[in-house]
Amino acid sequence: MFVNRKNEISRLKGALANEKSQFIVVYGRRRCGKSTLLREVLAQNSVYFAADLREKKLQIGALANQIEKIIPGFGKPVYLDWESLLLTFNRSLQKPTTLCIDEFPYLVKNSPELPSVFQRIIDEKSHQNFNLIICGSSQQMMYNMALDSSSPLYGRSDEIIRVKPMNIHHLREYLQITSLEVVAEFGIWGGIPRYWEIRNQNKNLEDAVRNNLLDQNGLLYEEPERLFIDEMRTSVQAFSVLSLIGAGCHRISEIAARLGKPVTQFSRLLGFLTDLGYIRREIPFGESIKSTKKSLYKIDDSFLNFYFTFLVPNKSRLEFGLADLVWNDIKNQFDNYLSAIWEDLCRKSVPFLEIDGKRFNPAARWWGTGLNGKPMELDVVAESTDHSVLLVGEVKWTNKLSLDEINASLSQKCLNIPFSRDKKVIKAIFGKVTPANVHPEIFFFDPDDIVSAFRE
Repeated sequence: MFVNRKNEISRLKGALANEKSQFIVVYGRRRCGKSTLLREVLAQNSVYFAADLREKKLQIGALANQIEKIIPGFGKPVYLDWESLLLTFNRSLQKPTTLCIDEFPYLVKNSPELPSVFQRIIDEKSHQNFNLIICGSSQQMMYNMALDSSSPLYGRSDEIIRVKPMNIHHLREYLQITSLEVVAEFGIWGGIPRYWEIRNQNKNLEDAVRNNLLDQNGLLYEEPERLFIDEMRTSVQAFSVLSLIGAGCHRISEIAARLGKPVTQFSRLLGFLTDLGYIRREIPFGESIKSTKKSLYKIDDSFLNFYFTFLVPNKSRLEFGLADLVWNDIKNQFDNYLSAIWEDLCRKSVPFLEIDGKRFNPAARWWGTGLNGKPMELDVVAESTDHSVLLVGEVKWTNKLSLDEINASLSQKCLNIPFSRDKKVIKAIFGKVTPANVHPEIFFFDPDDIVSAFRE
C-alpha cells in the first residue's frame, strides 16, 4: 500500500516532464521509501540501476546489461570507463528516457571520479537524451557529493528532494486503526515506511515487537548499526551517545562525564546526529539557541528511541533468549514511555491547529524560575503568528483526568510566567481520552485532534 509522498511525486513528475534533460538528486535515510518512490514515478522505458559495492569494472558491466533491456545489444561491448558508457548511452537513444542510479554513494566508493564525470556530462550537455537521477541513503555522502559548495556537482541539480520520515497520520491511514492505537504504534515504528511494512506482516503489536525486535534473528534486531554504517566510519561513539540519551542523560555535560571525555569532543557529533534527524536539541521557549546553556538532547526518531530505551539495556537478556522477561518489562513501562511520545506529538501539532481563531508558531517546552521565584515547567508554550496570544498547555497520557485540578494548576502557572509580556494567555489540555464534561476555560485536544492535525 503506497501512501502519501504527494509533494515528492508531483515535483519528480514535473521535472521529468520538462523538455530539457534534468539532473535530480534524491536522498534520505535508509528504509524511508526512496526506491519505492522512484519506481512509482519512473516510466516503463526508464533505466533503474541499484548500485552495490562491487569493483568499478563489474558495476559498469552491470549497468550496461541493465541498459540493454531498452537498447538491444548495448551490453555486448566492453566500456572502459563511466564516461564512455554514458556518452554511448546518450547517442544510442531513439527517444528520451531516464537513468536512475540508486545507492549512488556505493559507486563513488570504487569510482571517486564519478561526480566529476557527471559534471562534465551535465556542463557539456552530453545527456540531452536522458534525465539523470542519483539517489542515496548516506545523507552525509549525498550532501558532500551533490550539495556541498566544494562538490563538482554543486549548483547543477534541477531538483533536490530529501525524502523524510512520514507522520503519524499516514501511519494511521496505512494500518487502518484508531488515533489512540496509532500513538502506541508510532511510538515504536516512527515514520519509516519499511518498518510499517514489517509491522503489518504481524497480526498485532506484541507479535511485531517480539518477532522483529526482541528475537536475535529479527529483521530489526541490529537495525541501528545498519543505519550508522551508512553515515560514519565507526558507529561506536554514536551508539554510545544514543544509549546514554535513551538511559536518561540529556545534557552534553552528563554524556561527556559518563564517557570520560571532554564536552568539546561531542558538539560536532551531536550536531551531526541532529542534522540526520536522529536526535533533537531542546531549549526552553523564548531562549536563544546560540546563547542558552539549558540545552537538552532527546532522541527524535521514535524507532531509535524505543530501541535505545528498551533493547540496548536488555541486550544481554535477549542474547540469552529471555525475550518474555524483556517484553514484560516493556509492557510495564510502556505507558510512561508513550507519555513522552504523546507530549512531543502534541507540541509538533500546534502549528497545524487553529485555537480560539488563532494560528501558532512552533511550540516548545519551558522550564525555569517563575515570577514567584519557584521552579516551574510548562509542557507546551507557543506564540500566535500575530504575536498577540500565548498558548500554554498541559499534556496528559492517562485515562483519568481532573480538569478542575489541571485548570487550577495551569492558572497558577500562567500568573507566574516571566515572559507573557501582557499577551493574552489561553490554556489547553492535550489528553489521552476526552472527558465527559469539557471545562469552559480550557481548550481540549484528544488523539483524534492531534493525529488529524498532521493530515496533508
